[in-house]
Amino acid sequence: MKALQLHEDIRAYCQKHADKKQVEKYAKFFTEGFDAYGLTKEIFEDKVRSLINDKKVTMRLVLYTSKLLVKSGKYEETNFAICLLKEFSDQFNEKTLAAIEKWFQIGIVNWAHCDILCGHLMTPLFENEIISLEELSDWRISKNKYQRRAVPVSMLTLLKTNKSFKPLFAFIEPIMMDPEKKVQQGLGWFLREAWKIKQKQTEDFLLKWKDRSPRTIFQYATEKMAVEERKRFRRCK
Repeated sequence: MKALQLHEDIRAYCQKHADKKQVEKYAKFFTEGFDAYGLTKEIFEDKVRSLINDKKVTMRLVLYTSKLLVKSGKYEETNFAICLLKEFSDQFNEKTLAAIEKWFQIGIVNWAHCDILCGHLMTPLFENEIISLEELSDWRISKNKYQRRAVPVSMLTLLKTNKSFKPLFAFIEPIMMDPEKKVQQGLGWFLREAWKIKQKQTEDFLLKWKDRSPRTIFQYATEKMAVEERKRFRRCK
């Protein structure tokens, strides 16, 4: 099987099971637009399992096909690229990151794909020590806001293994003034989860930035704090 054949097979499956009601149901969550077929979760997962059970579908084939899937602009097609590649996480190597990085250039254009990608693909790259944090340095200055968002979202997995969060906080400092709300939300999410584990280190970092960084970051970062605790992180007038 070739990449074009696999892409056509996936596209035909999506068209066959398209559901406008599903598109209308989820479109409200995507301010940038939602170009989707409307596949249900069950129908989508059935196809993923079917393809993975087909011994002709290899990681190499998925990587070639992913370029077509991600570039298509269709929500489910990008989901197929992410979820199929996830099934080969035991074969990931240092070249896998380079392949994933190209996706941001051709079609990662919403928060959902960014976050699914981070959870399914970036997590095993970090957990298996295939990549280090420094390899995401240039992501912080990417023109694609979702690639910048992917920095703190990918780092969520590192909260489970790092004894000190100070190096993690130092790494996100270059994007603590990012103007894009989606990036700010990703930063706030990361800091909220960090606070649940190491309150003192996280609060020290938040206090350092409270009078400079966008308030959206603090809205998310302090979400689980008591009302009185959140007052400490209000911006000084």
